[in-house]
Amino acid sequence: MRQVAWISGLLVIALTATGCGDGGEGSNSGDVGGGNSTDGGGGSAALPGKIAFTSDRDGNFEVYVMNADGTNKVRLTNDPATDWQPAFSPDGSKIAFVSERDGTEEVYVMNADGTDQVRLTHNTVRNGYPTYSLDGSKIAFLSTRDGNFEVYLMNADGTNPVNLTNNAAFDYDPSSSLDGSKIAFTSYRDGNREVYVMNADGTDQVNFTNNAATDGDPAFSPDGTKIAFISDRDGDDWEIYVMNVDGTNKVRLTNNAVDDSGPSFSPDGSKIAFGSHRDGNGDVYVMNADGTNQVRLTINAAIDYQPSFSPDRSKIKLDK
Repeated sequence: MRQVAWISGLLVIALTATGCGDGGEGSNSGDVGGGNSTDGGGGSAALPGKIAFTSDRDGNFEVYVMNADGTNKVRLTNDPATDWQPAFSPDGSKIAFVSERDGTEEVYVMNADGTDQVRLTHNTVRNGYPTYSLDGSKIAFLSTRDGNFEVYLMNADGTNPVNLTNNAAFDYDPSSSLDGSKIAFTSYRDGNREVYVMNADGTDQVNFTNNAATDGDPAFSPDGTKIAFISDRDGDDWEIYVMNVDGTNKVRLTNNAVDDSGPSFSPDGSKIAFGSHRDGNGDVYVMNADGTNQVRLTINAAIDYQPSFSPDRSKIKLDK
């Protein structure tokens, strides 16, 4: 059966009956705040910004950051436990991530250079998939604290967690819209995995994919008009699709015999970063938002996945 690690390592642990995690040979790179990795990358030279991602190139899964063209890969976490699922704050100064360093999956936050790593969730259950609200004051995340996977919202300092989805099915993988009004997420509540969208307060939860296939990994475009997601509706492998923000006009962007997943829009919406196994192991790729010009950014024998673009600070206006 095909692997499920491309949705998230957290889901691999939660759903071991449906798949298995990725392995891989590590390769050397710099320590925290330090050196560059050995692979070059061959991305878009004109694309500014940073991409945070997860890699096991140093022997276990850690959070890294690289330029958006694939150069200058730097390790941000350095812990014997698994660190993964990075997500930039709206102003680009922080990265939320998930770590097992304290015995279970918890949400942490660090400065964008890897310093000052602080634990935000404190319980004995699984927590993950952090995503920031527009003003950076809130973090949506997944938790099993109420007995099954639900989407929660907490203050950015970890206080006041609130259950937004609150039903008997698995709800996870939240993604906030740039204007802060909506949260897309994945749910099993209709018998299979679908992409839903709800208001930021948890009201008006609507199925946007609604078919017999597997759909998930939603990601809003910066202008709020599109949602990228993954689906196996055209075969046995996950591919990247995009749809309008109202769920209409679903278009397939990738087309190959392996799984593609984890889409993340560039700050200007012109590019989508994603993970793929197409070259024999997990790597981070980038393509135009229409699916053209798919370029590999990480080139090594390790597993690289879960890309997250840094925001364009000049295009974010915060209402104080």
